[in-house]
Amino acid sequence: MYSLKPTPFEVSKALANRFRAIRKQLKLSQEEMAGRSGVSFGSLKRFENTGKISLESLLKLMHLLGRLEEIDQLLIIKENQEDLEKLFTK
Repeated sequence: MYSLKPTPFEVSKALANRFRAIRKQLKLSQEEMAGRSGVSFGSLKRFENTGKISLESLLKLMHLLGRLEEIDQLLIIKENQEDLEKLFTK
């Protein structure tokens, strides 16, 4: 199916690429980033290569970068509950 919207795979890869760029900008190796964050080296390496990571590990990495508040802004409940209710009614 063709869509102009990015797929979950594309979003996760773009996120991983941006994360890698930030890590390199900070001059941190994967090993150092893993050690400081509490995320295993394998998980960090897999994230940067494939975009796949557990939510808990992503939160730890974002916390280390001082950017956890960016994640905290996801899925904010809209003030107009009618819009949400429309999603679940016929």
